Amino acid sequence: MLRAQGPSCFYAGTEVHPIYVDHVRPPEGGTERTPVVMVHGAAHTGACYMATPDLRPGWAPRFAGTGRHVFVPDWPGHGRSPQRADFPTLGSADVANSLLALLEEIGPAVLLVHSASGPMAWWMTERRPDLVRAVVGIAPGPPADLLKDLPDDPAALAALRDDASVGRPVHAAEDRPVWLNAEFAASSWANTSRFPQHAFKHYFASIVPESPRILNERFNIGGRGLRVGDLNRLGNHRILIVTGELDPRHPREVDAATAAYLDADFIWLPDRGITGNGHMMMIEDNSDDLAALVLDWLAAAGC
Repeated sequence: MLRAQGPSCFYAGTEVHPIYVDHVRPPEGGTERTPVVMVHGAAHTGACYMATPDLRPGWAPRFAGTGRHVFVPDWPGHGRSPQRADFPTLGSADVANSLLALLEEIGPAVLLVHSASGPMAWWMTERRPDLVRAVVGIAPGPPADLLKDLPDDPAALAALRDDASVGRPVHAAEDRPVWLNAEFAASSWANTSRFPQHAFKHYFASIVPESPRILNERFNIGGRGLRVGDLNRLGNHRILIVTGELDPRHPREVDAATAAYLDADFIWLPDRGITGNGHMMMIEDNSDDLAALVLDWLAAAGC
């Protein structure tokens, strides 16, 4: 799969939940550096790593330019991955198993995950530590072990909508896909001056419907989030968590607690003199600088 020539995209995943994958190759073909699999978050696709809404190169070509093979999947039912009839009950473990099937095909890799794919990465690493060399979490969701078991009650959750300590949860009925509107995207994902505001329409055009079950699991509604059963199975893996100061669902104390639980390196960007970043830092105006930060960490980690 790491050949220098051939198709630049392919389908992988499980038979029930196939996934489309972009393969971005390094300029000189094969390399000894560890490949990177870049996994998007909820209501997004791999497009967020391919290019920014204002048409600058994304993290996938930036990382590939340093000599790495980069694989960018779309979750099942997202983007160019087929959407099955069971999409409203597609769960985080379904997505994670499709991603594990990709790793089985391409070999061990670094998982770079964002937001709702964070719990998937911790779960995947526990189950197949041989396939994960390291994990980079960009404002990642914590394992459900660190979350309160929230009631499966829309009225009760409405009262917690602005409570950052429980992730500002939103209850989703699991009988139809969830469409997130422009107001939500603007306030949650494009709320900083570093976001390319003049290209917001281009960005919002990339937002896709989401499985309500995945959203409910992300907030651990009904206690159904993905948990880590044995932290020792993650013990030999280097983990990095990166968080910006203006991410409404990722205050410093929340992501610092995730990092402490997982024995991860934690970068709170203001501590590095980097201010103004929000949730979508891979497409904000300093995305190249942040890519360099992550690449430096990977090099230091021997990946």
